[in-house]
Amino acid sequence: MRTFALILAVLIPAAAAEEVTAAREGKQIVVRSGDKEILRYQAEPGELPRQDIPEVYRRGGYIASIHTPTGRLVTDDFPPNHVHHHGVWSPWTKTGFEGRKPDFWNMGEGTGRVEFVAVDDVWQKDGRAGFKVRHRFIDMTAKPEKVALLETWEVAVASAADHFLVDLAITQTCAGESPLKLPEYHYGGLGFRGNRAWNGAANCRFLTASGLTDRTKVNTAKETWCWVGGKVDGETCGVTFLCHPSNFRAPQPVRVHPEEPFFCYAPQQGGAMEIAPGKPYIARYRMIIADGEPDALAAAKRAEEYAKLK
Repeated sequence: MRTFALILAVLIPAAAAEEVTAAREGKQIVVRSGDKEILRYQAEPGELPRQDIPEVYRRGGYIASIHTPTGRLVTDDFPPNHVHHHGVWSPWTKTGFEGRKPDFWNMGEGTGRVEFVAVDDVWQKDGRAGFKVRHRFIDMTAKPEKVALLETWEVAVASAADHFLVDLAITQTCAGESPLKLPEYHYGGLGFRGNRAWNGAANCRFLTASGLTDRTKVNTAKETWCWVGGKVDGETCGVTFLCHPSNFRAPQPVRVHPEEPFFCYAPQQGGAMEIAPGKPYIARYRMIIADGEPDALAAAKRAEEYAKLK
């Protein structure tokens, strides 16, 4: 199987805007295109941004920030109205594990959490860069606490003249002989929290592969791609999410919040599922980060290219 680095080499021209680099900086991994920051991955938990946030919300193992080529921030972290939301993260919400019900998404309940474990690799090659990291899902309702899932993220980043491209491959395996049961639920899986300026139903916009823009219709739609965006510093920017056809229940159903800049690919919407011992759950997504209005034709073409990758 080709690595993401080789995949990106095929799809991004050699004349990309700048060389992409990745480096460990304290508790983060920072990826840049030349001197332009693309993203920051939070490894070990950092300091909580506000004194009113309880300690239970401190965490690592997620992408804390993403910027467009002009430097506009498209993410949020620890937003006041949903403190447990982060730029890009991947917990499960409603679960069953050994007869208990840990919630790895809503951290304030204190029943489950996702921990950063290790950085396995930080690389750059042929003008592109990325990293491989490990996380674990902790059932806090067990006495003593017990690891339910082991998770690996493989991230590869490329830069073109007018956009950044981020590939994320998530692999989750059972930590022992017990499965993680995932009952039908409306959210859980890959989550994205948009810029705080997009709060309010009128400020965060959507466009899907099937042409949907009304968030009430976008919610629960099964889409191969979805653009999420709005205005930052007076100009439109956003992220196009692509769901690989090899993913379980692809195209996966979408969850969007009625008032807030939140997007999620949520396979649990399709009914109960589980992650069983010896059967890894693998999910692959592509994020295209760009300034300007969404381009449906370009997004469709990129989705077709992405679908061809094995």
